[in-house]
Amino acid sequence: MIKPVSAVLLVLSASAVAAEETRQLDAHEHGVGQLDIAFDGGKIAMELHAPGADIVGFEYAAESSEDRAKVDAAVATLARPLDLFSLPVAAECSVVEASASLKSEEEHDDDAHAAHKEEGHDHEEHADEGHTDEDHAAHDEEHGHEEHADEAGHTEFHAEYLLDCANPAQAKLITFGYFDAFPNALELEVQVISDSGATAFEVERDAPSLDLRDLF
Repeated sequence: MIKPVSAVLLVLSASAVAAEETRQLDAHEHGVGQLDIAFDGGKIAMELHAPGADIVGFEYAAESSEDRAKVDAAVATLARPLDLFSLPVAAECSVVEASASLKSEEEHDDDAHAAHKEEGHDHEEHADEGHTDEDHAAHDEEHGHEEHADEAGHTEFHAEYLLDCANPAQAKLITFGYFDAFPNALELEVQVISDSGATAFEVERDAPSLDLRDLF
């Protein structure tokens, strides 16, 4: 049974928590997105996060028919991973799952806040421990809650992919058509998770390829 893309990433990224913590990406740094790639046998899972400005040229909520059309076109393009992240023909990769969507920063913050609570940082729990409102205010400031609130207008594109490769060992080079598809994108911070651990890369518009031979 094929694992969902999120499950593959979750299982393999568990061993790469430390690497991820040392490579925090500013989600609002225009021109810079994040791509996580996980190898699991013959499966390759990818997860992309990119600022709205990189993909459609704006980060406000699309209201006009023209803006909505740009978002729809972008989502359709993002749903074709092998056009954006090309692998060698010898790897014989095909798309099993592909999904893409546009998410507001407010939604992102709600998810992050829920996860924050699950990790034992629930404000009500803190209140039971005798913390004051001033303590909560300081806590919010420390974790950037107020900053996120100020940035609630930002949007982010999110895409997940699962590929099935007959010869995964041949997936030694990724060519990034992503930069041709999205002229405002300048760089992707890439984390590759494999049996050898997690490795971080930076792929830029003027050098749109990633050599993975050292990982095989």
